[in-house]
Amino acid sequence: MAISPAGTTGLPERAAKPVDGELREAAQQFEAILLRQMLASARNTDFGGNELFGESDDTFREMRDARFAEVTAQSGQLGFAAAIEHQLARFLPEGDD
Repeated sequence: MAISPAGTTGLPERAAKPVDGELREAAQQFEAILLRQMLASARNTDFGGNELFGESDDTFREMRDARFAEVTAQSGQLGFAAAIEHQLARFLPEGDD
C-alpha cells in the first residue's frame, strides 16, 4: 500500500499505533542504518587531494555521518521509518489497546 503525500497509508488505526514504541524505535534504527550505508556509499567516490588528516579524518567523517543518520531518522523527514513501521505493524498480533 503506497503512502499518500499527506503521509497517511489508509491502514487501519490499529496498524498505525503499535502497542509500544519498540516497533517505531526499530524502524528508526533501520532507517539510520540505511542512511549510514547511503552516505558511506556516496563517500566512496574519491577525488583525491583531501588527505590532510588521514585516518583521523575518516573516523570523524564516519562519526558525523552516523550522528546525521540518527538525527534524520528520528526526525522522520525522509519517511522510511514510518513506511517500515506501517508495513511491519500488519504482522503484530491484534491486542486490546
